[in-house]
Amino acid sequence: MGTIIGIIALIAAIWVIIEVARSSASTGAKIVWIVCAIFFSIITAVVWAVWGRKEFGGQKSVV
Repeated sequence: MGTIIGIIALIAAIWVIIEVARSSASTGAKIVWIVCAIFFSIITAVVWAVWGRKEFGGQKSVV
């Protein structure tokens, strides 16, 4: 069970980092989002999907 959660957390962190890098957010905001993605991957992914993408003009994902 722990391995599955770890894989999901890794995928979530990678997704947020890619989306943030593509966004129009300032460099400072990008750094904060990426640090949060590394430490709080699943929670950050949910927050980015709900709030961050709209706020910073992130790219719409294909999935």
